[in-house]
Amino acid sequence: MKLTLLDSTIIVVYLLTMVFIGLLLKKQAEGGKKNYLLGGNTLPWYLLGLSNASGMFDISGTMWLVTLFFVYGLKSVWIPWLWPVFNQIFMMMFLSIWLRRSGVTTGAEWINTRFSGRGAALSHGVIVVFAIILGVGFLAYGFVGIGKFMQIFIPWEAVSPHIPFTVSERFVPHIYGLIFTFFAVFYSLLGGMVSIVWADVIQFSLMALSGVVIGGLAMQAVAAHGLVVPDGWMSPFFGLHLDLDWSRINSEVNQKITEDGYSLFSVFFTMMLLKGILVSMAGPAPTYDMQKVLSAKSPREAALMSGSVSLLLMPFRYFMIAGFGVLALIFYDRLNLSLGTRLDFEQILPSAIHEFVPSGWLGLLLSGLLAAFMSTFAGTLNATQAYIVNDIYLKYFRPKAENKTVQRMSYFVGIVLVLISMFLGLFAKDVNDLLQWIVSGLYGSYVTSNVLKWYWWRFNGSGFFWGMLCGLIPALCFRFLFPGILDLYTFPLLLVLSIAGCVAGTYAAPHTDVNTLKSFYRNVRPWGFWKPIHELVVAEDPDFEENKNVRRDLLNVALGMIWQTSLVIFPIYLVLLQVVPTLVAAAVAVVCMLILKKTWFDHLPKES
Repeated sequence: MKLTLLDSTIIVVYLLTMVFIGLLLKKQAEGGKKNYLLGGNTLPWYLLGLSNASGMFDISGTMWLVTLFFVYGLKSVWIPWLWPVFNQIFMMMFLSIWLRRSGVTTGAEWINTRFSGRGAALSHGVIVVFAIILGVGFLAYGFVGIGKFMQIFIPWEAVSPHIPFTVSERFVPHIYGLIFTFFAVFYSLLGGMVSIVWADVIQFSLMALSGVVIGGLAMQAVAAHGLVVPDGWMSPFFGLHLDLDWSRINSEVNQKITEDGYSLFSVFFTMMLLKGILVSMAGPAPTYDMQKVLSAKSPREAALMSGSVSLLLMPFRYFMIAGFGVLALIFYDRLNLSLGTRLDFEQILPSAIHEFVPSGWLGLLLSGLLAAFMSTFAGTLNATQAYIVNDIYLKYFRPKAENKTVQRMSYFVGIVLVLISMFLGLFAKDVNDLLQWIVSGLYGSYVTSNVLKWYWWRFNGSGFFWGMLCGLIPALCFRFLFPGILDLYTFPLLLVLSIAGCVAGTYAAPHTDVNTLKSFYRNVRPWGFWKPIHELVVAEDPDFEENKNVRRDLLNVALGMIWQTSLVIFPIYLVLLQVVPTLVAAAVAVVCMLILKKTWFDHLPKES
């Protein structure tokens, strides 16, 4: 199905609306640094939650998840733990509260609330470098995804006669990525955080509506045709091996499983869970997620914002994912998954949309998926800009720069970041390739330093710097040293190197200035190994109360992970018309929410 006039009109109206939002909110964003980067801390938690959910409803990730569902069935619900998706649960239970109490603008600025002296300067520098590399990686990830997606709906054969130059087939997705990136750059640069949040509200509404429509179409298809899948595909449970044999149904899928490297699923799952817990305890990486937390009105609202993300995102997103996966399984012979001379399973989503979505709805859905791309791209761009403008330009070059100068610098930095990400996107094999490098390589280098900074008083800026450096350099090199090895499997080596750097760096320098440690401990009130500092604070303020909530927080995390997973499984079983599993998953979600009302919500800080 090609785009009709109605579909094209809907998409054009959506794109013009995004431009209008940027122009409308431009003046508000010019009110100062906090207005531009954090929306002036005036946005309510539910809008920030919708915005964060919209940012995570990204097109590249959705393409990847539809592919996973098609291949792995219910077992695919675990694979996103690579991110890990449950980091939102750790944020919800305690880390968003701790982070928001800092009152800073970026994660790099936060460093000065925890470390002091030369160690703080070194730590500040390395976290800025990490944030920029991570931001550019995510921008390239989105750039590749949108280009591959639009290639199906706008055939290059129809465009090339009007282009005065020749483009290799390999780079066609990048041309489309360049075009649609322009709109995301425009409104995010002009309107800053407020523009991004309001655009995200519109975008999430489009995606939620589209998800309901696609899930409904898939349920009708299941009722009429049934589903032919391998044994074990319908179950989320697994043993040592994956044990999914597609040979009698579609032998090409077995090749995909081999290439992914997930066959030893228990080993893969264990590694993923270990890495995921450590990454989650480290707090948010310096991306749009952290900026949304810092944009909240208060620590209480930061926690509510993080909690709302799973509730808003999972049911709608997985209803859509399961819908597209089911339609692709039932009508596989109608899909075009060829990309040049090879079969590309990441084409399942755009090919299924092209084949099954009726006119009118097609324009709405494409607008929604374009919105998802723009939301993630714009949020990441805003966060990465913040580090360069706030933590390099204003800190070292123009600390007293006027608002107009800061605004112009933000525009310039944003354009340069987009150009760099596009250049890197040219070298990416596919969406999964970039994803694996980001979540297993870069996130792996981030873990140790950012866990210890919360929970161990003796950890200092020198330890942070050397721990990050000993993780970041290998993360950038391992792809060349160990070609063909899944990035996740190099995580233990990254972890060992990073721990060695943290410990050596910490004991090679004095501990952080006591006044800085006391201020941090008094303000953030973390639990962990803080006894010496706690005693100093109590000596000055006998009424100060220690945070003794570690057991409750960790039990809430375990309960929250069950709740979040049930929100993922419930819509999948609903699309598959599996009545009993659907009711069981829904019941588990409801029971978890009732318990969390008493163990989490009722204990949130009351400060406004």
